[in-house]
Amino acid sequence: MIPDEPSYIRTLEKGLLKEKAAKAYSLLKSCTLCPRKCGVDRLAGETGFCNTASLSWVSSYNPHFGEEEPLVGTHGSGTIFFTHCNLLCLFCQNFDISHQGQGRELTNEELAGLMLALQNQGCHNINFVTPSHVVPQILAAVEIAARHGLSIPLVYNTGGYDRVSTLKLLDGVFDIYMPDFKFWDPQVAASSCQAGDYPEVTRRALAEMHRQVGDLKIDDAGIARRGLLIRHLVLPGSLAGTREVMRFIARKISPASYVNVMSQYRPCGRAAEVNGLDSPLSPGDFQSAVQAAEEEGIQRLDQPHRGLMDR
Repeated sequence: MIPDEPSYIRTLEKGLLKEKAAKAYSLLKSCTLCPRKCGVDRLAGETGFCNTASLSWVSSYNPHFGEEEPLVGTHGSGTIFFTHCNLLCLFCQNFDISHQGQGRELTNEELAGLMLALQNQGCHNINFVTPSHVVPQILAAVEIAARHGLSIPLVYNTGGYDRVSTLKLLDGVFDIYMPDFKFWDPQVAASSCQAGDYPEVTRRALAEMHRQVGDLKIDDAGIARRGLLIRHLVLPGSLAGTREVMRFIARKISPASYVNVMSQYRPCGRAAEVNGLDSPLSPGDFQSAVQAAEEEGIQRLDQPHRGLMDR
């Protein structure tokens, strides 16, 4: 059943949004918001792996037409690109944003204003890109925006490196989760983003996201309203472990999961530092990845029709 209104409206009416934001902010005192668990006092201005203190940083916001069709529709997905990242892949295609800090600090009131501006432009959703390190700020801003008329679904567009305990704070707030599942091999994850636990963490995160929202639901106009949409960037030489990732999704999440197997890898940033990632993806590698997804039982594959921006 497709919901009539976003979940956060009901959560606001129950008085729970402020409570969720307060719980999330409490994690910043000795930060354990994400799996890095840096332990720094972000409320006092300290920064850890994500280089972010108490205020969120935003690099850009706009109606985006380069996302998957169920998000884009006719008026675009209202993307808000957060500066910095809790994953920091060496091959990031947005290296200037994630690694080099392009952007500016915003108050929660200003962040809420961006959401309302995108809604006023006709966007079908608010799409938070790389949100894992700024969950408290997002929750506080959503409460402000919802009190001022925000009424479109929220998309949690993440690299997949999220703690289940933090995701539980988002239950009843986000209707659409859009995680990456980047790597199956812990060694590849360790060399690419200093996160050897990425595969294990992401498996748990996807299971929690699916528990909250289920498979992706699309309305009669072709617009996503609720559910899980999984992205997987194919890497050269099968370094992403595509077959194993697809097998996990089909068997442990749902064979009806909406999955975008993405072909746009190119060596960016410091990709040359990782063995095997210094060349673009070959057509053969991509076709093998799509075939693997189909053979492992994925029933809803997004049709490749545009280049998507990867974190």
